[in-house]
Amino acid sequence: MARSATPPSAPALHPLNRGFAWRDIPPGRPARIDAEQARRFDELGFFVYEKAFGADEIAAVIAAIDPLEEEHERRTREQGGSLRISHAGAITFTTHLVTKSPVLRDFAAHPVLKDLCRDLIGDDVRLYWDQSVYKKTGKVQEFPWHQDNGYTFTEPQQYVTFWIPLVDVDDRNGCPWIAPGLHKLGTLEHWMTDVGQRCLEDVPDAVCVPARAGDIIVFSSLAPHRTGPNLATGSVRKAYVLQYAPDGATARLPNGELVPQNDPARQFKILEGGR
Repeated sequence: MARSATPPSAPALHPLNRGFAWRDIPPGRPARIDAEQARRFDELGFFVYEKAFGADEIAAVIAAIDPLEEEHERRTREQGGSLRISHAGAITFTTHLVTKSPVLRDFAAHPVLKDLCRDLIGDDVRLYWDQSVYKKTGKVQEFPWHQDNGYTFTEPQQYVTFWIPLVDVDDRNGCPWIAPGLHKLGTLEHWMTDVGQRCLEDVPDAVCVPARAGDIIVFSSLAPHRTGPNLATGSVRKAYVLQYAPDGATARLPNGELVPQNDPARQFKILEGGR
């Protein structure tokens, strides 16, 4: 479905977002997260799960991603510096890495991630999407306010993103900022910009979310978020983003076609019957 080319004056709902109701985490269900994390997820749309992975695990993930990202950067340069929403020297999105690396496929089913999926989604869960996002310093560029479900309208609209910093992140090198509470509206209308889809112009109460390598910034697919430019000279802000959805989720293509999100290579089951 076509998206607005100009920003609305206030947040507007996506035309396919009809009758959405946010589903709170059932009381007593979480096993991995605590009551405060569950409250923050339901009320604000995000929380930080600290020290999820050890240094050796993060090093192995970086070693698996780096050559794949380097190849994507090379192809982006060959395309004149831009390839979809990747921009050479500024930001790259390298997708479907689980199909190219056994290390990353195994990591996507890490016990911590399985537990968080069980707490936040339920007993039957698939990997929905995975990508690295490397933000560089060759160009001062932010990535605009958007929802993950704003790129491809998926139902259920409510799934989960695990934004895993592979290096320490803060407002200096491009950590996420999140618009608290707006996830409860469901998917918002987005408009296209030169650097990707956008759903908001300004968020006065935006929350800066710094994190350490090995933490997980956990947020809803419906939480609007942005990242600022990487201003730490000579550095690369590295993150691995894993998204999980209930088994049976479908995506609606621009032509209206409904596509089950069950590709066996990249959308494999993480949990079945809670295991």
